This record gives sequence, structure tokens and C-alpha cells, in this order.
Amino acid sequence: MKKLSVLSLIVVFITTASFTLLQNKPWNVPADKAKVANAVKTSPASVTAGKALWNQHCASCHGKTGLGDGTKAAQLETAPPDFSKAAFQGQTDGAIFFKTSEGRGDMPSFKKKIADQEDIWNLVNFMRSLKK
Repeated sequence: MKKLSVLSLIVVFITTASFTLLQNKPWNVPADKAKVANAVKTSPASVTAGKALWNQHCASCHGKTGLGDGTKAAQLETAPPDFSKAAFQGQTDGAIFFKTSEGRGDMPSFKKKIADQEDIWNLVNFMRSLKK
């Protein structure tokens, strides 16, 4: 029985460590995807549309203003990043679009939930408005 408990602890540790290491890896975006230009010009209408999508799909984890302080953030294995910081804002629009569409780990894919690519571009335009 003692061996079974030790074995169970080892399995839990390895699984948790593997998941954590995966989540802490840099999120590399394929170069061709990172170079994709934003298909929607930034405008008040685009940012407003993006904000509505943000409130519906993103704020629960990323927070109302993108600080990573949403109501569900504490439940995640990986803390959501602060979108107002240079590390996020320094990414290309194509990289942000790719990450939003594809997801990884705790970050779900939104390519089916937000099927219209123009809407994801509106979301990218809203995320750009979160910089300090």
C-alpha cells in the first residue's frame, strides 16, 4: 500500500511538472503567421466591437483591462499575462491573432467560438488599446 501511495505521488508530480514546463515555454508563433497584417483598420468602431468580444470571451481570465486579474485567473495553471506591458504590446498583430485563434494550455482556441476572422482582428485592435 505504501508503494502505491509513493507511486501515485510520483505520477502526480511528473504530470504537474511536465504541464508547468510546457506552459512556461515561450509561445513561438510561426514566422509566416506573425507577419500577417491586421485585416481590420483600427477605428473606434473596431475597438468597440473588440471590447464587446473581450467582455464576452476574455475578461473572465484576463480581466476587464487586460491585467491578467480576471475572476477565473486564480484557477488557471498559468497566470494570464498583463496585456498592458511592453512584452505583450511588442508582439505583431499577426502573432496576437494566431495565439487568440489557436490557443495553448489554459488559453483556449477561439477559431470556432469566434469564427469570423474580422471579429478576431477587432479583438486584436481592442487588445492594442490596453497599453499604458
